[in-house]
Amino acid sequence: MLLPMAPYPLDVAGVWRGVESVQPGEALHLGADGSVRTERWWQPPPSDLPLAEAAPLLRDALGAAIAARVRPGQIWGADLSGGMDSTSLCFLAHEAGAELVAVTLEWAALTNEDAHYARQAARHLPGITHLTFPSGTLPGHFAHLDESHPPLDDPNVLLRDRAQQEHMVRALREHGALRRLSGHGGDHLVAPQPAYLHRLVRRHPVAGARHAAAHRAAGRWPLATMLRQLSSRRSLTEWLAAQADSLAATRRGQQRNCDWGPPLALPSWATSTARGLAAEAFRQAADSSLEAFGPDRGTHAWVHMARLAGVTSALLDEWSQGVRLPFEAPFCDDGVLTACLRVRPQEAGHPAAYKPLLKAAMHGVVPEEILARTTKDDSSQEWYAGLTAQRRTFAAWAADFHLGALGLIDPAALRRSMLAPSLVAGGAPELEYSLGIEKWLRELDIHPDPSHLKDHPRDRHASTSAPSSDA
Repeated sequence: MLLPMAPYPLDVAGVWRGVESVQPGEALHLGADGSVRTERWWQPPPSDLPLAEAAPLLRDALGAAIAARVRPGQIWGADLSGGMDSTSLCFLAHEAGAELVAVTLEWAALTNEDAHYARQAARHLPGITHLTFPSGTLPGHFAHLDESHPPLDDPNVLLRDRAQQEHMVRALREHGALRRLSGHGGDHLVAPQPAYLHRLVRRHPVAGARHAAAHRAAGRWPLATMLRQLSSRRSLTEWLAAQADSLAATRRGQQRNCDWGPPLALPSWATSTARGLAAEAFRQAADSSLEAFGPDRGTHAWVHMARLAGVTSALLDEWSQGVRLPFEAPFCDDGVLTACLRVRPQEAGHPAAYKPLLKAAMHGVVPEEILARTTKDDSSQEWYAGLTAQRRTFAAWAADFHLGALGLIDPAALRRSMLAPSLVAGGAPELEYSLGIEKWLRELDIHPDPSHLKDHPRDRHASTSAPSSDA
């Protein structure tokens, strides 16, 4: 329930007792004698190339990611949202000889431009089958929450559009698609987080001041907060310790920041037990020999966001196995991340430019009128409508919250926020995160033994050969 996201290393901690996570950038080696060790196999590269030199590296990395997946003549399902990420992959897959069946979800807001740009792209892709779905023709957000599904490995917030995605997956399969190409991860990788300012103001003060002013204007960043973060020299572990002491209820973390992460909070319905457990986890992490993902805050934040994209991609792929249409997210490949990190962050992260690294990389591949887009749409209207439509299900959940039984939430406070007329009494993201965890706990109760886990033959033999209690 941590907001706006769980920081490293809490985000990589296993949720199961006795299960230890392999840290990002490390590989697990299992010896024939049963020994176990980890070894680092990936390090972030230096971010030292001008945009003009880094863009071809990204173009080559994305091309290699597509070539590793696509063979000429294969029928591929593809997201064609109208955004730059998925559109770029569609053009690269088309170059590689794929027969594309693309899906576009057309949101209801009158100002929405996604479908317009998606249709523009489709006109430049000869032979494409383009399926457009107005959101009103699909199941609403949070539809079918009362249906049971085997739980994924971790809690997640994928329940929002699961019914919509299943509808579109069926359409892709009906058109012969055997896999699905997604632009997921592009938002996380192709531009650095504002934390790059912390290093920039020290190495290039004039440029750093200009960039900081632009970020402050774009994000309505309080001046005092910005100056405090820019001047801070605390380490990652010191920042984690500070979060344990300042963890608050109701406060939502400031997304735009140049610290080791945004200020963390818990929703207003979190109990003192939940706050105590979170604070203790922060303190334990602060007392460990924790190392950041890179030599500075900017690199750490950039790699952290890429890792979060990869985690979500893995969950989406796990879900996709159940609907029989494997999910591919080339932006989450380590080669693509390495290429993105090579660019000087100040040339790829200025808020006045929209994804300049990807735009330069796709020059000559994607039509210029599509690369010139600077807007990004959302599904807020559908989100609120879905929450409203599901109040009956939420009311049923409120009768026996699993989170409440664990002592992590105040059931009455969460119920009020779920059923409030505004649906944002406690904050919309806070509500969705809590619902995702609640749904996961309910699925675990229904499916305590995952179908993909089987008894080892040795264990089966032992159980059948053991003497009965009547002997």
